[in-house]
Amino acid sequence: MNKRYKFLYYFLIIFIIVNLATRISLLAYSFENVDKSFFELLKTFAVGFFYDLVAYFYYIIPFVVYLFLVPQKIFNSKVHKFISLAIFFGVIYGVVFNAFSEWFFWNEFGKRFNFIAVDYLVYTHEVIHNILESYPIPLLMTIIFLITAVIFGIIYKKTDGFKEIFEDKSSYKSRLLPTAVLLAIPVLSFNFLNKQPLAIAASKNIYNQELAKDGWYSLFSAFRNNELDYNEFYITKDINAVLKNYRKLVKGKNAKFQSSDLNNTWRYIDNGKNEKHYNVILVMIESMSAEYMGIFGDKHHLTPHLDKLAKESLFFDHFFATGTRTVRGMEAVTMSVPPTPGRSIVKRPDNHNMFGMGWIFKERGYDNKFIYAGHGYFDNMNDYFGHNGFKIVDRLDFDDSEVTFSNVWGVCDEDLFNKTLKEADKSYKSGKHFFSYVMTTSNHRPYTYPDGKIDIPSHTGRYGGVKYTDYAINEFLNNARKKPWFKDTIFIFLADHNGGSAGKTSLPLWRYKIPLIVYAPAIIKPQVVSKISSQIDLAPTLFALMGWSYKSKFYGRNILADDFKERALIGNYQKLGLYRDGKLTILTPNKKSVEYKVEELKLRSNRYKEIPQDKKDLFDTVTYYQSASYFYKNRLDRIK
Repeated sequence: MNKRYKFLYYFLIIFIIVNLATRISLLAYSFENVDKSFFELLKTFAVGFFYDLVAYFYYIIPFVVYLFLVPQKIFNSKVHKFISLAIFFGVIYGVVFNAFSEWFFWNEFGKRFNFIAVDYLVYTHEVIHNILESYPIPLLMTIIFLITAVIFGIIYKKTDGFKEIFEDKSSYKSRLLPTAVLLAIPVLSFNFLNKQPLAIAASKNIYNQELAKDGWYSLFSAFRNNELDYNEFYITKDINAVLKNYRKLVKGKNAKFQSSDLNNTWRYIDNGKNEKHYNVILVMIESMSAEYMGIFGDKHHLTPHLDKLAKESLFFDHFFATGTRTVRGMEAVTMSVPPTPGRSIVKRPDNHNMFGMGWIFKERGYDNKFIYAGHGYFDNMNDYFGHNGFKIVDRLDFDDSEVTFSNVWGVCDEDLFNKTLKEADKSYKSGKHFFSYVMTTSNHRPYTYPDGKIDIPSHTGRYGGVKYTDYAINEFLNNARKKPWFKDTIFIFLADHNGGSAGKTSLPLWRYKIPLIVYAPAIIKPQVVSKISSQIDLAPTLFALMGWSYKSKFYGRNILADDFKERALIGNYQKLGLYRDGKLTILTPNKKSVEYKVEELKLRSNRYKEIPQDKKDLFDTVTYYQSASYFYKNRLDRIK
């Protein structure tokens, strides 16, 4: 090999060692959850080493091109030597920085880099400020710098200042072969390796699978695969059989399809003629998992007000989120659709005029508003809501006098709720009924909020974020009760998703459990509903409560109906699940599926036992997800 290419040799050693150290650190952090048998760990580290090599060859592409192009005279000059060493130092710093980033990402999500990391790179303003407010960045950057300096110093000393490298006398012709080989490897990897299937095959334990991955490669793969075509990656059935089964699953006794054409998804939902035009304020609470609430068994006394409110409301205690991101909750609630693979419909470019609850309210003359504490361009929320029947009220619409506290994600929950009350007053004074979709942010890292409100200091962790949100909701309702429109208003409180996505299994069911509280003391009697249901069932249930008959494309059904079939649809960006009858069926993007008997489902715990695949469970699971992907792809889920 030409002398100048020894830079790549030294970098390979550093890259492998840092990635190995990262894998060992993550293993130690999650030790109790990992399959620790010798053979399982051997497979985990062997596969991990393979993907580290693949990632390395991707990483060095620009450096290979650079080393090939720089003429010999310039390469061996003193100025270029300084530049080369500075670049080499920076490259090492980047690898070490990535290792630290992976640690914190794993701490938050229990995963290697994935769609979430890609999204965070897109929305740099919020993410950078979130990091600055959450972690001791100057200290961390100093530590990373010192580690980099030590690594660089060791290599510099061992190579006598890289003396041999800068005695390179190679010609372009002699550099052609090594350059071609070094570039051919990532090209072949790109064409023959996609995602990290060997990591998934390495173990049944989800933590081992994640440890067997390479963080750099995972990030690249997430960029490359931000859309997953259902037909390409998942089990499929004959589309006509799927569409016929779809009709059976979603119909209900009070519904009638408008056409025998299987591609016509319109059906009429008959809830009688006693239609009531109540105001609706739907509050989607950031990360309010069931695990944090006393009414579900938590002992930390974080949600005294919500616990009390649940007892005074129509309370659904077996209600599940469809996904692990805010935008998943939004699409499920507004559109009543399963979580199709890849990114949420909210974030896709082709998402205007989607059939959803916004249009149903708008047909009846409601003043619809999406009210958000932060900047609604994040996650494409403003574009989605703005083109699906809502007016936008976000951070830019708050006057300085309306903001008492804010962080990078937006104004505090109290300020958000005060703005919600003002917007409701405006609608009421204009003579219009209103539907307000309110999205909170305080229960989100860095968990900062006004001082003196609760007994947990700001910026000390999630428990404080949960308790402050509980406090703010109580203040909101106390103020709302003074309003002339209060007695004619239905308040809905639910979470957007769970408080974390890590778990021993690919879809840890207990983490998807969230509260659904429907509060309207003058309209709805308190009751506990224990039917298994999910976010896609909210809209049909709400319209049934108000006696509305309407044309629908919803997947969800009225939970309170006698013929409601209990089930929950849950997923992440790749795994798609159907939970019903004590069983969880999961589709994976390698055209495979697995079914578990849920032997235990309780707070912070679930125990699965793999069982033989039931044909009906598999067919129904495929039906939900294949049909939803088919409808979106063929634009059959639009209002026109």
